[in-house]
Amino acid sequence: MAAAIYSLCAITGALCAWLLTRAYLRSGSRLLLWSSICFAGLALNNIALWADKLAFPATGLSILRISIGLFATLTLLYGLIWEEH
Repeated sequence: MAAAIYSLCAITGALCAWLLTRAYLRSGSRLLLWSSICFAGLALNNIALWADKLAFPATGLSILRISIGLFATLTLLYGLIWEEH
């Protein structure tokens, strides 16, 4: 059951990143760009979660997973705070 949930979360994050990228290419809004990068990072974070918990439970992938999630969140935070409109 956990594998299905982790997989659906990764697919949802990737789908959101793809839709946000399409919207950015149409409108050119920089906030959509930062949001799409964030969601791509969150999709990678969910893939790393799947690998950490199911594929390689004995290895210490949690630091990598946390780093990916932190990078994704900080990317969106940068876009929200310091990006000119």
